[in-house]
Amino acid sequence: MINEQLDGQLRMATLDPLEGKQFQVRKRDGRVIDFDETRIYLAIEASLKADAEIETDILAPADMQTDAQRITNEVVEKCLSRAVKGEALNIERIQDTVEDKLMELGFRGAARRYIVYREEHRKARAIRGDRTLDGQAQELMFVTLPDGEREVLDPGRLKRDIYGACRGIEDKCQANDLFDETMRNLYDGVHTSEIDKAMVMSAKARIEKEPAYTYVAARLLLNQIYEEVLPKFESASDLPQVHRDHFRTFLQQGVDAGRLSPELLKFDFDKLSDALNLERDQQFAYMGIQTIYDRYLIHVGGTRIETPQYFYMRVSMGLAMNETNKEERAIEFYNALSSFRFMSSTPTLFNAGTLHPQLSSCYLSTVDDDLESIFKLVADDARLSKWAGGLGNDWTNVRATGSHIKGTNGESQGVIPFLKVANDTAVAVNQGGKRKGAMCAYLETWHLDVEDFLELRKNTGDERRRTHDMNTANWIPDLFMKRVKEKGKWTLFSPSDVEDLHDLYGAAFEKRYEEYETMAEAGEIKLFKTVEAEDLWRKMLMSLFETGHPWITFKDPSNVRSPQDHTGVVHSSNLCTEILLNTSTEETAVCNLGSVNLAAHLKDGQLDEELIAQTVRTAIRMLDNVIDINFYPTPEARNANMQHRPVGMGVMAFQDALYQLRISYASQEAVEFADHSMEMISYYAILASSELAAERGAYQTYKGSKWDRGLLPIDTIGLLEQERGGHLTLDRSTQMDWAPV
Repeated sequence: MINEQLDGQLRMATLDPLEGKQFQVRKRDGRVIDFDETRIYLAIEASLKADAEIETDILAPADMQTDAQRITNEVVEKCLSRAVKGEALNIERIQDTVEDKLMELGFRGAARRYIVYREEHRKARAIRGDRTLDGQAQELMFVTLPDGEREVLDPGRLKRDIYGACRGIEDKCQANDLFDETMRNLYDGVHTSEIDKAMVMSAKARIEKEPAYTYVAARLLLNQIYEEVLPKFESASDLPQVHRDHFRTFLQQGVDAGRLSPELLKFDFDKLSDALNLERDQQFAYMGIQTIYDRYLIHVGGTRIETPQYFYMRVSMGLAMNETNKEERAIEFYNALSSFRFMSSTPTLFNAGTLHPQLSSCYLSTVDDDLESIFKLVADDARLSKWAGGLGNDWTNVRATGSHIKGTNGESQGVIPFLKVANDTAVAVNQGGKRKGAMCAYLETWHLDVEDFLELRKNTGDERRRTHDMNTANWIPDLFMKRVKEKGKWTLFSPSDVEDLHDLYGAAFEKRYEEYETMAEAGEIKLFKTVEAEDLWRKMLMSLFETGHPWITFKDPSNVRSPQDHTGVVHSSNLCTEILLNTSTEETAVCNLGSVNLAAHLKDGQLDEELIAQTVRTAIRMLDNVIDINFYPTPEARNANMQHRPVGMGVMAFQDALYQLRISYASQEAVEFADHSMEMISYYAILASSELAAERGAYQTYKGSKWDRGLLPIDTIGLLEQERGGHLTLDRSTQMDWAPV
């Protein structure tokens, strides 16, 4: 028809006609027809004629036909350049392109006529009640694409995503209801990213009533991650192959952007990509995948470049890069992580495989009683916090309020103002921009400023003497608890007057402390305060009840049972109070942590001992590798970690395991399960560590340690009993055969 109208004067010259037949157009009612540029030409010519007030039945002038053809060619080229074979072009997007080209090429009057034409037809469709793709008479809704262009919302795509996310749990999750709710939350002009969020939020809002929706929300979020990270793929069946093929590109992107270590490019990509198991993404609940997305997936310019499985493989590669058979070890580590059998600590997950592999969780330090040491500690805290380390600081050495300062002949303001500085440092230097700094200050109970220390977290009082962002903990000697029990007195000292108390514990501490009390009574020590031990204990408990701080930690058992008692003194624990390591001015204690997922090790209603042994052996190797690969922000941290090589292994999903085993949390059976599971993990952890020592050699300070003396942790209960000179009601029974260990 068009050729007849042109009377041979003009020939369509956009693309080979056969090429155009490869593409199709989806109409508003869902019908799909062949792409035909003739329709575009006629619409453009009609708009030009309307703008020139030429009747529709009159042949357009030759120059107008030329303009119409030129515009048509550009519209067709733009539409087909964005098309994907196998996917129909959207009719509304084609019409949007016509509008844009008319404006762009200067035919503004024709563009206005075309816009009016579209609006009149939209109203006519609404009056007729034309049916849309899902059979409902609806007003057209437009969405805004990332490039700013607009197209008609495709409800079919939303339905595919939502129904796919509900697959396998349709009996619990209603896809139709979820689709309807999502549609109600959309509006004309909504951005495509907001549509994705609307689907996730609709599912998230239903989790409280039906927990299965957590997996629907997780799958919808996973779809967004795949779209953000991977190149475009035509169908879900192509996803696993596209995911494997893109792995090498991801690593190169990370290296080029300065986010990943070039050492990762030395691995065999084919071996590693073949080991990627995309099905494991289906294990995620919503909160898990949202946390992974927000905090852990590497991004460049705000755009994520790794999927969850890339993330686990990247961490595994980062931990295996010094292994001889690094591909095999990386796959071993990947299988432990991606199956959720074992999880490394947050700093390891953040930083493994990056240019700054600060992989350790916790740093413990002590401070001396001088400005240089105090502000060195503050600076060290900033460096350690920058790379996601949690901090435990021992402040007991700092002299108390009112103590004489020889250099200035003045009086000290005590430890509290310095704690305020440390608190503000934790706020100012967050953990790699991913979470706020985390710090805990420890103070021994005999310190003269301890009563002010108890009030640091209160919401009332002088704000200059409050630390709302820093945790606090009491470091309590056994002697204090004896005095509480006896309703006796307790004497507070300035550490500048009792310098050796800080490094003493047990019977030696008790003897020396009582000598200092005698000296104070005789007037040989001027600055001290005597209080009722029970009153101070009551203040501790009241503060703990009101603010959750300071925590209660015990100095003597921490030191008596320490395997490294031959090399120093434990002056504090860490932020989470799970590690006990020696500290000094030369050593900042470092601990490298990870957790075994108990819920992933259940089989036939009991713990799978063989699988636990396998997981723990792999995990101990991963943790030991951390020590050598680690980036150390301070020389004191390197010195301590290389000498003593401490690792810590805990458990997670304890309650989940109880739930699966149908064991009440508040029951004796739960206590017995805890005892048995922890003994099993301890057994295989110590066994794996000894096997690793046979392969790599013992750590530097092994000689003289409790390990060297043949004392296992359970044996140290007897040492504590001897030190206290009394009976301990601790269970020392075992269920494992410890002879091989």
